[in-house]
Amino acid sequence: MKKFNVIARLLLIIRRLKRNRFVSSEALLDYINKEMRIRGEYDNISQRTLQRDFALIRETFGIEISHRKGAGHYIDEEYHDPNNYYDTLLNDFDLLCALDADTGKDKYILAEHHRPSGNNYLPELIYATKESRLIEFDYTLVRQNNKIIHKCLRPYFLKESNQRWYIIGYDGNVLKSFGVERMQNLTVKMDCKFKREEINADELFKDCYGIWSQTDMPVEDIEVEYNALDGAFVKTLPIHHSQKIIYENENTVRIGLKLKVTNDFVMELLSRSNSLKVIKPESLRQRIKDIYTEALKRNS
Repeated sequence: MKKFNVIARLLLIIRRLKRNRFVSSEALLDYINKEMRIRGEYDNISQRTLQRDFALIRETFGIEISHRKGAGHYIDEEYHDPNNYYDTLLNDFDLLCALDADTGKDKYILAEHHRPSGNNYLPELIYATKESRLIEFDYTLVRQNNKIIHKCLRPYFLKESNQRWYIIGYDGNVLKSFGVERMQNLTVKMDCKFKREEINADELFKDCYGIWSQTDMPVEDIEVEYNALDGAFVKTLPIHHSQKIIYENENTVRIGLKLKVTNDFVMELLSRSNSLKVIKPESLRQRIKDIYTEALKRNS
């Protein structure tokens, strides 16, 4: 568990310094020791250990922690984490530690059991993406009667969406996404290194819900309405970062969104179809109506 404790400390330091511009050594030590006691570690760390952790953070995550006299420790401005990846990593890591059978905490934490198959390719895909190596694989087209095609891809990103992993890269001159669980016979072409183009991942995904789709798909202004119960859930777990409350009363919550109307987004809307009402655009309203109509025919 000692190595687990070190990883937890590193992530806690990053979290604390993200939340405050400057943090003194005393305040940082108090925070880390308090958080580690919550995690079952009762030996307080020292100033020397804190300095070693700073060095580990630099080596492991590439994040430089500096100190300003009279102010405290801070993360250099070059550090950029718009999607709170390190907070998510800490939460996942805490769950992993809690679910360790030796701790006994698995009696109190019930993890989701359904997981997609095929994620054993992730280590190879991470390597190929990081080292800019060409990959080849067979891919199953589920929507075409499980037809299998062969692909050669220049991988750029791995993205998770709804508990599934996707590899995103150039298939020829077109940027495409492929579900990892539908890949077979993956080969990393160690002798085929490609030159990466600069792609802003934040810009690529900022107008999408779920996995990225066509780059030429328009961004639309969307308004949907829910009853008070569904609206309460949507407010506490926003559908998209663009979500805004247009108005609400004791019976209704109307939200506005600005994003691409992908299949994943439509499926998310349908997950609360009991009270969903699409206000605009009309094309989305009609699409939902058509889905309801076909469902009614199947279940009549």
